[in-house]
Amino acid sequence: MAILVDASTRLLVQGMTGRAGTFYTDQAMEYGTAVVAGVRPGKGGTKHFSLPVFENVREAVRETNANASLLFVPAAAAGKAMIEAIEAELPLVVCVTERVPTRDMMQVSAALAGSATSLVGPNSQGVLSPGKAKVGVMSTVDARPGRIGIVSRSASLTSEIVAQTSKAGLGQSTTVGIGADLIHGIGFVDCLRLFMDDPETEGIIVIGEIGGNEEEETADYLMSAPPAKPVVAYVAGRHAPRERRMGHAGAFTMLGGGDAAAKIRALADAGARIADNVDVLADTMRRALKDKAA
Repeated sequence: MAILVDASTRLLVQGMTGRAGTFYTDQAMEYGTAVVAGVRPGKGGTKHFSLPVFENVREAVRETNANASLLFVPAAAAGKAMIEAIEAELPLVVCVTERVPTRDMMQVSAALAGSATSLVGPNSQGVLSPGKAKVGVMSTVDARPGRIGIVSRSASLTSEIVAQTSKAGLGQSTTVGIGADLIHGIGFVDCLRLFMDDPETEGIIVIGEIGGNEEEETADYLMSAPPAKPVVAYVAGRHAPRERRMGHAGAFTMLGGGDAAAKIRALADAGARIADNVDVLADTMRRALKDKAA
C-alpha cells in the first residue's frame, strides 16, 4: 500500500515546461511514475514529453483524471499555484519550492481548511514510495521497497537514512519530506497516523530539527495514542546557535523554546526511541523491531 503515493498515482506537473520541471518530470517518468499532464499558463494546447500541457489545473484534472500535482513554480507565484490545485480538489499537492512568502502560505493554509487536499511542503523534497512512485526531487539510488516509514524535515538527512535502512535490509515503505518552513502542509502527526494505518509499514523514523513545534506536537500525539509500531526519532541542531537562521531551512531557536534538547526530552518521554547520532538510526530501528517482536 504505502502512503500518499503509489502505483495508482496519476501526476500532473505545474511548471513542467521549465528547466527544473523538465528535468524532474523526466526523472519521475523514468522511475515509473504515471505522469499524465503538465500545466503552464500561456502554453495550453502544446505538448511536452508527448504529454498534454494545459492552461490551468482544473482543466488538466478534468481531461486526465490526475490525482496528484507536483509544483515547480517560482516562489512569488507558488502560493497561487498551490491554491489553484487545492481548488481543483486534487487529493495530493507536493510543493518543492523554497522561500514561499509567509503571507502567501497563510492564504494557502486558509484554502486548505476544510478542503479535500493534502499538501506536502513547500520546501519539501517530496514523497517517494520505492518501486511505486516518485513525486519530488529526491535521489532514488539507495531507495529500496521495505517496511520502514520515514518522515523528515531535512532532505539531506532523509537521503542518509534511506541509504542506511536499505543497507540494513529494512527498506522503506514511503519517505515523506514535510518541508522545513514554519508554515507548511501535513506534518509529523499526519504522517504518523497514515503510517500507523499502513500494513506495509512496521516501524517509523522521525527526523526533526530545531525551530517550530512539530516535534512537541508529535510527542503529545504519542502520549495520547501509544503507538502500535516502534517510533525512532532523531533531532538535528543540538549545537546550533540560538536565534540564528540555519541554512535554507529557516529553522532557528528562540530563547525558551524550539531547541533540540527540549524536543529530544519530549519525544523520549512520549516513548520514542532516540538516536543520539544520525549514524545509528537504522540500527536503533532494527533493535526496536526486534524488541517489538520479542
